[in-house]
Amino acid sequence: MPVLPDGWEKDAPYLVKLLEGQYGKLWVVHRLDKITSGVMVFARTTDAHRALSMQFEQHEAQKVYHAIVAGEPEWDQHIAHHPLRVDVGHRHRTVVDNRKGKSSETLFRVMERYQGFCLMEAVPGSGRTHQIRVHAYAIGFPLLGDMLYSGPSTDLIARPPLHAQSLTFMHPTTGEGVSFTATYPEDFKYALEKLRAGH
Repeated sequence: MPVLPDGWEKDAPYLVKLLEGQYGKLWVVHRLDKITSGVMVFARTTDAHRALSMQFEQHEAQKVYHAIVAGEPEWDQHIAHHPLRVDVGHRHRTVVDNRKGKSSETLFRVMERYQGFCLMEAVPGSGRTHQIRVHAYAIGFPLLGDMLYSGPSTDLIARPPLHAQSLTFMHPTTGEGVSFTATYPEDFKYALEKLRAGH
């Protein structure tokens, strides 16, 4: 489900509308791609929105993602440093552009290895559109089924398996560090179970 209304489907459901029906007015602090599951934070006041947005802009909030990728790297940990340029071409892809791209960094760590695939943790050090998907592709390990970035097709899951696992930031009112996690959704769990079983 998109966070905000899709440009082409004005009447389709979206996350903010769904949540505002239950909680009242909300402010969007950050976004996830429509294909990405996991944890998000919204602000309920303008002051909270300002404070949280500053943390995200200054990369003080830590986001940790899990992704199922094609291939098995020889390394256990790798930092991808590829400058990215967003919204390129009619498919609105993000691309590596060493001349005009903005500096971007993602830390990848292998969590589990399967036959020809692996589960990776990805910690972005910047917040570019599709950053993890593009960096995974750029280092030779695209997300399973991520056709936009040359991932191999699969019948294990109907979307690129990217999950926002945890989010850590300073609470805008108390100033205390808080951390939230989201369990895997059923489709992500199913894909992992099949891979762990050798399918």
